[in-house]
Amino acid sequence: MAKPKLRSFKTGGKLKAPTKAEQLEWYRLMHRGRRLDDEARKYIRKGMGWGYHAAFAGHDGIQLQVGLAFRGGTDFMFPYYRDTLTNLAGGVTLYELILNGLSRADDPVSGGRHMSNHFGKPEIGIQNVSSCTGNHYLHAVGTARAIKYYRELEGVAVKDTAIAVASTGDSATSEGYCFEALNGASNEKLPVLFVIQNNHYGISVPLSNSTANHEQISKNFSGLGNLHIEVVDGGDPYDCWRGVQNCLKYIRSGQGPALIEADCVRIDAHSNSDRHTLYRDEDELSEVAEMDPLPAFRAHLIKSKVATEKKLADLEATNDADLAEMQKKAEAAATPDPATVLDYVTPPGYEGSDDAALINTEEKWRIREAINETLKAEFRHNPDTFVWGQDCASKEKGGVFNVTKGLLQEFGPGRVRNAPIAEDFIVGTANGMCRYKEDISVVIEAAQFADYVWPAMEQIVETSHDYYRSNGVFSPAITARLASCAYIGGGLYHSQTVEGLFSALPGVRLVMPAFADDAAGLLRTCMRSRGLNFFLEPKFLYNQIFAQGPKVSDEYAIPFGKAKIRRSGTHLSVITYGIPVHFALRSAKKLEADGIDVEVLDLRSIKPFDEAAVLETVKKTGRVIVVSEDSPFGTFAGEVSAWIAQNAFDWLDAPVTRVTSKEAPVAFSRILEDARMVNEAQITQGIRDLMAY
Repeated sequence: MAKPKLRSFKTGGKLKAPTKAEQLEWYRLMHRGRRLDDEARKYIRKGMGWGYHAAFAGHDGIQLQVGLAFRGGTDFMFPYYRDTLTNLAGGVTLYELILNGLSRADDPVSGGRHMSNHFGKPEIGIQNVSSCTGNHYLHAVGTARAIKYYRELEGVAVKDTAIAVASTGDSATSEGYCFEALNGASNEKLPVLFVIQNNHYGISVPLSNSTANHEQISKNFSGLGNLHIEVVDGGDPYDCWRGVQNCLKYIRSGQGPALIEADCVRIDAHSNSDRHTLYRDEDELSEVAEMDPLPAFRAHLIKSKVATEKKLADLEATNDADLAEMQKKAEAAATPDPATVLDYVTPPGYEGSDDAALINTEEKWRIREAINETLKAEFRHNPDTFVWGQDCASKEKGGVFNVTKGLLQEFGPGRVRNAPIAEDFIVGTANGMCRYKEDISVVIEAAQFADYVWPAMEQIVETSHDYYRSNGVFSPAITARLASCAYIGGGLYHSQTVEGLFSALPGVRLVMPAFADDAAGLLRTCMRSRGLNFFLEPKFLYNQIFAQGPKVSDEYAIPFGKAKIRRSGTHLSVITYGIPVHFALRSAKKLEADGIDVEVLDLRSIKPFDEAAVLETVKKTGRVIVVSEDSPFGTFAGEVSAWIAQNAFDWLDAPVTRVTSKEAPVAFSRILEDARMVNEAQITQGIRDLMAY
């Protein structure tokens, strides 16, 4: 392990030296935080709380100064799980920290839903972050993008700007999204303070095994333009104070973000689940213990006559008394009510209207046009609406399929943005931007094709948890547009059907239109709703005449979970969505000649799906085929079939049948694609077979 430089505790330099009162406050907070860590260990031993605990000893200087630099109610802070002192210095009270550690119902950040040692206080801008190391770097960048946009819009001076602070450990910088965040913030010159607390270990793995520039991680990012870098002794509050102030000065100059790397020692194990004696010898543990910043700083204050021994002892006694009082209060606080376990899973959806009076039966449009015009209408409706993705703001192109064409010209580059080919960055910064204020709605082309969305899965999962993890306090408003499905000769990477995988995530909603009017109505509902809403666009249908539909009013909005009967029938029900809706309608029309009366139910909303409509059609016909262009195993069609078997068995006259594509990737050859994909002939045969049962 690299040894940090010896602390000089020099207060000089270009900055005005801190006052005695300020230095005493530094010590009070450092001691207070350490005492809390001590008590956390006792709770663990007693089995009373802090199921997860990561001590901050050795990181004292940097956590103190980052927390003190934070301006509650103005700035936004994204701490990580070791940042106990950062939160304490930033405005989270002892009582609130203990509530979190004990997973009490009144924990201000999660109400017991999130892990202990994951602190926050949303009311002052300290965000609740996940355990996925470094992913909140992206959220900070998104928030900073909003800060800059609204600063310029409102004419706020650069020097008065709010900032976003994101703190993490050294090993997190090996994550791709950390580079994406630093690269994106530097490119956009955003007001972000990135903090790296380098204690030279990733749990048990020495940093030398993780990154090339392990002695100074910030060198990995030194080539980024517009990025200011400071390297400080993470245990020295004076050195950290100077470094943080230099960073803030640079950020508030408008030149770009800053990165401060704090060279720290990790005195304790990584966490309570780690035994560091298995990989650290006695000599190393003895050495790091001698480098403890707290006793060193205490001795310095006495030696420099900032405080007397008695003064510090009295301060420590006050801390102990405060801590004991808050512990008693927190231990008596209510635990979470089991009856609330399903609260705050899915954020509120927009309750719009799909009244027929809002439909123009005389004019028609195609799906691509319907999406484009609805985007424009919603941008006019809500000036806090934004869109970004690859090619979204490229002159006349408007995305890969021209869906966003014209938005840049009407609404400008502040609201319509191109994104790099970095799907995690696209989703993560959308999440962060929504944190700036509640009215913000972000539409993202999460990937050029649905097939390329997988790099964003970490952020997708993260975003799906936000409402639940924050105990209902925060949920972004994100509409993720994905060009989906096959029948275009696109091959393995341009033809996937993804709804089955995303439907497994609690809290998300998915819709897929088969007609243009539905495209408009479903998109509007998504854009006016909180949460992560997937708008899946069957790209084969973009310009098809048979998928066109009547134009609709700018207030036409189809509620989530509302299916539509496309054709009434009495003998058999076909339940489907997307492209197969059209196959089913054609099949039903052909079977009329054979006296088979088929009902076609278009789900439109995949999650939630219309359980009442499904039940009603089963009761009506007694025979059901569920059709999907996805493969048969582990997909959404199986979920619908299982629901029918469980909830509508008494009305079935035959087994529930599925007609799907084959269990294989979508090949590039049109011959192989046709052989794999579900089609009209298969649906027709499936209906005949089920009628003969």
